[in-house]
Amino acid sequence: MTGNNNGAGIVTIDEVEYSLADLSSDVQAQLGSIQAVDRRIASVNEELAILQTARIAYGNAVKDMLPQR
Repeated sequence: MTGNNNGAGIVTIDEVEYSLADLSSDVQAQLGSIQAVDRRIASVNEELAILQTARIAYGNAVKDMLPQR
């Protein structure tokens, strides 16, 4: 399923547009859950990028501390 909410009360799912006002409260709740999960995924991806950057920096620090060959 692909979905997009353009902010105008319309959601597009699998290339079909739906008015949010016409959808049941259960569907709206599920869409809200999808949005919450999408936000969490974005946050985790940002944290992963920070951790990967830190790992590279630590690795470079170790290399700088090793005796030269």
